[in-house]
Amino acid sequence: LDPEQGIFIAESPKVIKVAVDEGYEPLAMLTTKRHIEGDARELIARCGDIPIYTGEVSLLSELTGYLLTRGVLCAMRRPKPHSVKEVCENARRVVVLDNVVDNTNVGAIFRSAAALGFDALLLTPTACDPLNRRTVRVSMGTVFQIPWAYIGTVHTDWPNAGMEQLRRLGFKTAAMALSDNSISIEDPALVAEKRLAVIIGTEGDGLSARTINGCDYVVRIPMF
Repeated sequence: LDPEQGIFIAESPKVIKVAVDEGYEPLAMLTTKRHIEGDARELIARCGDIPIYTGEVSLLSELTGYLLTRGVLCAMRRPKPHSVKEVCENARRVVVLDNVVDNTNVGAIFRSAAALGFDALLLTPTACDPLNRRTVRVSMGTVFQIPWAYIGTVHTDWPNAGMEQLRRLGFKTAAMALSDNSISIEDPALVAEKRLAVIIGTEGDGLSARTINGCDYVVRIPMF
């Protein structure tokens, strides 16, 4: 709620390096002793005068819930939140995550969005926090590279108010859903849109009927 007081955890040297490259502020590091002169050496040099804590692999495993393969954790300051207008200002293609709550899935979507060239990512108020430790790790740091913002502050802001905001910004909306009236993702009409927001639904039930009915397109990915 207060980013200046908020902290998130970045995990593994590669992910921490991406965060530092993108200007995120490190506050403290925890690593196994062997990594101080190994994988974490360059990072420690870059992070300046911050506390460096050490612990055995068993301690790090207890803290994280599983055996770390890279043995480095870094506490970092949460950045000031961006607005929807800021992240969409120069964007042509954005992803909207509607109530996607699994942190692993959110991380994977960030990584896929980066691979597919999306410009920004928006999350409805009930979606998972992109700076969740697991989400950050699964994304391989792309949560630091793709601009993102929450579209609304309470669950009632979506879909009506959120979709209206997207339309004011010049976006057409495309619901990913297996409806009878859906079109293929390869449809030329989608490619021709100057600004398009692709909306992805929650893991169990997908998008609600209200969201689907409010979109300009309903889109499917053809598959066997």
